[in-house]
Amino acid sequence: MPPNSDITGLNTVESLDSNVALITGAGSGIGAATATRLADTPGVGCLVLTDRDGAALDRVAARLDRPGLRLLTRTADVADERGWLALENDVRETFGRLDYAVANAGIAHGEPLDEHSFDAWRRVMAVNLDGVFLTLRSALRLIRAGGRGGAIVVVASAAGVKAEAGIAAYGASKAAVVQLARVAAKECAPDRVRVNAILPAGVQTPIWRDVPFFQQLVQETGDEQAAFDRMAALATPLGRYATADEVASQIAFLLSDAAATITGAALVTDGGYTLWLSFKTAVRGRPGAAGPAAPRRVS
Repeated sequence: MPPNSDITGLNTVESLDSNVALITGAGSGIGAATATRLADTPGVGCLVLTDRDGAALDRVAARLDRPGLRLLTRTADVADERGWLALENDVRETFGRLDYAVANAGIAHGEPLDEHSFDAWRRVMAVNLDGVFLTLRSALRLIRAGGRGGAIVVVASAAGVKAEAGIAAYGASKAAVVQLARVAAKECAPDRVRVNAILPAGVQTPIWRDVPFFQQLVQETGDEQAAFDRMAALATPLGRYATADEVASQIAFLLSDAAATITGAALVTDGGYTLWLSFKTAVRGRPGAAGPAAPRRVS
C-alpha cells in the first residue's frame, strides 16, 4: 500500500484519537519512517519515541508537527533495563497506557566466526536481542494493564532465516527475536495482544553505513544510491531493495485491525532474497553480473 494510504482499524480503544504507540530506534531508517507513518494514521494520537542518538531523535520529532499529536521522546540505550523501568513510569504518567509498540532498534555487524571478538558478539546481542526483550517486557506490561488489547511488531531480518557467511552475531540475534515474538504472541493472545515479526532484507537505511562491504561499494560506485542499486541487482530477484517507507507501511498493516487474525507470524519482505541459495548463486545466475564478495546482510 502507498505510504500515505489510510489504514482503518487502529481502533481497539474507545477514544480513536488517543491511541498510544511506542517506537524504538526512531531516530532514523525504518523507525523514523514508522513514526511518520503512524503520525499520519487516523487513530494514533500519541507517540513514544526512543533512540540512542538524541540529535537524530530531535530532528524526527521536529518533522512530526501534526495537529493534536502528542509526543514523548527519550534518548536512551535500548539495552538499559533501568531506562526501560523509567520509561514505563513516564508512559503511565503521561498517557496512562500503551496500545501499540514497534521494537525496531538494532545494530549491524559483520565478521567471520573464527575472527569474531566476544565483545562484538555481546554488543550485538545486547542491542538486538536484549533490547527487544526489554522492549517487549515493558510494552506488554503497559498494554496488558490497559485491558484493551493491542499489537506489537518486532523488526527482525531475513538474515534470521537465511544463513550467509560473516553474519553470525547479527543473524543469530535476528533469528532469536523471531522466536521471542512467537512466544510473546502465544502468551498474550488471551489478553487480545497480537505480536508479529517483520523480516526485511535489503532496506535503504543508514544502518548500512556501519558495514565495511557497503563502505567499499560506495567508494567504488561513487554514492550510496549507486551502491544500493548494485547490491539489489545482484542480491534480489526483484532487482530492488525496499525503502524504509515501504517497510513502515507493512508495519502499520500488522498493527491495524486489517491484520486482526494475524499473530505469531513472521512476514518476510525481502524482494525474493531468501529464494536464492546465496549471494554468490545470485551472481552466477545473472549473465555478466560481477561484483565484490557478498555483503553483510542487514535490515
